[in-house]
Amino acid sequence: MRCKDSDSDSIYCLAHVYLAVLYYTTGQYQTAIDHCTLVMRPQDHSQCSSHVVQGELLPKIDDDIKSVLGLAVLYQHIRRAALNHQQTQHVAVFSTEMFAHYLHNRCLSITQTSSNVELCRLGKCINNTQLLIADVLALKSVYSKFHCRPITVRSCRQEIITAAELNTSELVKLLQKSAMEQLIAYRQLQARDFGSVATIVTTDFEALYAYKRGDYQRCLLLSTQNVHKLLNATFMAFVVTLPMFIHMFDDEIVSVTALTLIVDPECRHHSLNVSITRLTLSLYLMTQCQLKLRHSVMSLVPTLDYIEVAQRGHPADCTLDHLILKIIKRKILTYIT
Repeated sequence: MRCKDSDSDSIYCLAHVYLAVLYYTTGQYQTAIDHCTLVMRPQDHSQCSSHVVQGELLPKIDDDIKSVLGLAVLYQHIRRAALNHQQTQHVAVFSTEMFAHYLHNRCLSITQTSSNVELCRLGKCINNTQLLIADVLALKSVYSKFHCRPITVRSCRQEIITAAELNTSELVKLLQKSAMEQLIAYRQLQARDFGSVATIVTTDFEALYAYKRGDYQRCLLLSTQNVHKLLNATFMAFVVTLPMFIHMFDDEIVSVTALTLIVDPECRHHSLNVSITRLTLSLYLMTQCQLKLRHSVMSLVPTLDYIEVAQRGHPADCTLDHLILKIIKRKILTYIT
């Protein structure tokens, strides 16, 4: 606080922000407001960009900041991994002045002395500042808590970004691809560590992802190989149909899973009731691909035999397996006739 060099203003602001954080965490909201006000007063903040509020140094303030930091790290990971963007700067940081505004408004909301004047002042500050990623996320949470109309944030090129213009479909595809790569790697580790005691296929998730993309030839090839390997296996692992995986399946498996949960909601607490064996999954994918590719009747006869073997091999309490095996058997018989 007694720093006298040319960078003193930025250190002065940063020190007040950290002090405000400490007072905020101990419930001394008015004192925290006073420190934030010293940072927010009209002055030249051009030097403040050299110092930022580091997320990893902050104590637990509230769930919003915790979520913001988590999203910022996820954003950085996606840019590095999925988009192959070699970003070196840290994203889990806040600009000094913006964080002071965030904390100031948080304190006001707790003491119930907030006003539109404070939000207007914040809006003016946003228009004159180049925001960091964490700043945008944190300020969005402030505005949503005040039930205020959405604000428009302009970039340094003065381009207006609206929610309607954002296309998240590519991001969803990248996230799905990244998740599948991790699951495939997981299968390979399973085969390495437990292949001597159980029959493990490493391409079931790869086949499922190919089916999801509409690559039925690739899916059929992988699924057929997996069926041949798993058909006489003494022990097979399961594939869960819980919500985190459900978007990878098609409507029929989703519907069957949902029906079992409607009939008995308690069954979701037992893993067997929301799981299918890898053999069942492989047979399902194999059958669906054969039907979509309009294979001949003769090529479907062996598949019927495989289904009957699988039905005999699954215990009676594997409800979801038996339902799915019955569905694909009926689909083949309907196709043949």
